[in-house]
Amino acid sequence: MRRRHLRAAVPVTAALAILSPLGWWWQDSLMPDTYSIMDMGYPDHGGGVSHEGMHHGGTAVTALTGPRDGPADVSVTLVARAERIQLPDGRGVAGYTLNHTSPGPEIRARQGQLVEVRLVNESVPDGVTLHWHGYDVPNAEDGVAGVTQDAVARGEEHVYRFVAADAGTYWYHSHQVSHEQVRLGLFGALVVTPPAGDESTVDRIALVHTYAGRRTIAGKPGETRVTAAPGGTVRARLVNTDQGTLRAWVSGAPYRVVAVDGHEVTAPPPVTAAAIVLAAGGRADVEVVVPRSGAVRVDVGAGTALVVGPDGAAAPADPEPRTAVDLLSYGTPAPLGFDPAAATRRFEYRIGRRPGFLDGRPGLWWTINGHLYPDVPMFMVSTGEVVRMSIANDSGETHPMHLHGHHAVVLSRNGTPATGSPWWTDSLEVADGERYEIAFVADNPGVWVDHCHNLDHAAEGLLAHLSYVGVTTPYRVGEHHNHPE
Repeated sequence: MRRRHLRAAVPVTAALAILSPLGWWWQDSLMPDTYSIMDMGYPDHGGGVSHEGMHHGGTAVTALTGPRDGPADVSVTLVARAERIQLPDGRGVAGYTLNHTSPGPEIRARQGQLVEVRLVNESVPDGVTLHWHGYDVPNAEDGVAGVTQDAVARGEEHVYRFVAADAGTYWYHSHQVSHEQVRLGLFGALVVTPPAGDESTVDRIALVHTYAGRRTIAGKPGETRVTAAPGGTVRARLVNTDQGTLRAWVSGAPYRVVAVDGHEVTAPPPVTAAAIVLAAGGRADVEVVVPRSGAVRVDVGAGTALVVGPDGAAAPADPEPRTAVDLLSYGTPAPLGFDPAAATRRFEYRIGRRPGFLDGRPGLWWTINGHLYPDVPMFMVSTGEVVRMSIANDSGETHPMHLHGHHAVVLSRNGTPATGSPWWTDSLEVADGERYEIAFVADNPGVWVDHCHNLDHAAEGLLAHLSYVGVTTPYRVGEHHNHPE
């Protein structure tokens, strides 16, 4: 009888030995209903000075605003609604709009102008914000629910104000339940041009987005005509608003990649028979000269393209090139304005994947430096420091990495140093097995999100923060329905 009891006890004991740790891991993964991101994870000082009490006192995010006084040079009101999006091919898609359209209205400003955007939430049930993707606005204007503001609930509004200090191609989108709201239509273009623009160049924004499985430019599938005279120059501002990588190419004439992620490329050479690759969230400005006869086709795949030239002119449709422009060596070197070798903070951002629990849910989740969210690093910096960061991806999938509030320059890829024009980026595609080293100056105080812009991946834990010593936020995830991813 005793032996039978012992035999029965063995599997029970073994089960408890397995289930007890699993139960602890499950319990430990549960997130509180509301929390401050300042209390999440652990501080990573990158080999720099550690400051005790770094999150106590000091400056609140709410003080880091754009100009509060004075009339705006560009003033826009955007009304967010939950409604069907009517595509040009006659199909209706359930989603969200801004001023009854998706994409929302294009916002254009001249460099140096004061921009004011009033966001009104008429009927988006989860609340809404506006994040100025790639634009290095003051931290309080960054539009991340639960980090830099509360989500704007139905019937409420929020005003963003910032100086358009940098010319370039950018975009805006909601950063509240962003993995759903961006996909369903809450986004638009932001273009800042130099004070004295080139009026002879045809300037066209091309927001690429997939609605219900159909790739579009500005909501239109198929060909979009852009009228331009023979011999004229056209600047096509390509914006990838989707979750995955976008490949674009030109048929009918050579092209130049004149800007990447809002920064001009130094002495860009002509490109033929090669694509330009845009990370999710990334932008590239391509410049073409219309041939003396015919037209040029700027293709973004899936049969969708800009056709540039005189009315009625035909453009060839070349197949997608196998090769791509390598921005590591494209263009001519130029001064950076700082010395990456003088970095006082050096961080590792290692992306992996392993089984575990994320807020009580079992699965195969993304890791940062071997840790599951929320036990991830808070990268700590001080104003004026030079920062280097190594981003390595061994997760099995590609990741478009996006640091808010800063542009970084690419120093190397897989140990090969950059030799072309400075490659400034805010949306960097890091393929599986790749390792990039980047550098930037910590010149924009705040608490900034540093995450994968495949927004489903961010919602699955591929998200950390860059925090300046002495800066805190009063906002909390979970309060006021704040759910940034």
